[in-house]
Amino acid sequence: QVNLVESGGGLVQPGGSLRLSCAASGFTFSISWMYWGRQAPGKGLEWVSSISPSSSSTNYKDSVKGRFTISRDNAKNTLYLQMNSLKTEDTAVYYCARDPLLNVRGQGTQVTVSS
Repeated sequence: QVNLVESGGGLVQPGGSLRLSCAASGFTFSISWMYWGRQAPGKGLEWVSSISPSSSSTNYKDSVKGRFTISRDNAKNTLYLQMNSLKTEDTAVYYCARDPLLNVRGQGTQVTVSS
């Protein structure tokens, strides 16, 4: 069965950085598009970024372009999200997922951006 486990969240000041990780198992990670999504307090789940199996194609939500970088290590079955220049509006639970609608996702990791 698919298992996705996110880690790396925490409390950070505005302008700070965090690196999220997602350990994947139960499917062939190396041939799968992968996705990051988030859910802010009181709001719906939203797509943030996606990456192709070979890392040759990446996509980002407009509000995170130039600040977030998605990457993957197929040898380690791990997905990453490097988040720089964090803003208070980035506060959310972040999920990795194996489908663009974020239906198959992990338990999430909390990211709080606050001074």
